[in-house]
Amino acid sequence: MANTFTVQIATPERVVLEKEVVSLVAPAYDGYLGVWARHAPLAAELKVGELTLAEPGGKQDALAVSGGFLAVSGNVATILADAAELAEEIDLARAESAAERARGRLAELGDPEARKHVDGERARAALVRAVNRLEVARKRV
Repeated sequence: MANTFTVQIATPERVVLEKEVVSLVAPAYDGYLGVWARHAPLAAELKVGELTLAEPGGKQDALAVSGGFLAVSGNVATILADAAELAEEIDLARAESAAERARGRLAELGDPEARKHVDGERARAALVRAVNRLEVARKRV
């Protein structure tokens, strides 16, 4: 049997999952990082991206995460994410709508009058999150 470790993923709203896995790959600010059983203690800040988990039987789970932190200690990886959704939970229509809204807000930046009412950084961040959710969901369909 493969060496496993426990992964716990939580957001401010809910516990997303807790399970035994063989590995995880997480979107850290310095690039994607991998964690295996008995990994050295680690703390990392997460950015928007795809988090993947490999189970002992070979099944893989994908989650869209939107920032947070990863801590590894004592054969447990704990992820406290700003937001996290399993690929199969992502509502494609809602994610597409969010991406379109963000694109519309960014397009308004070209109008000097509208620019006063648009937070460009917030619109760019919303677009990145929506596109990530779409990419994660579409890979798994």
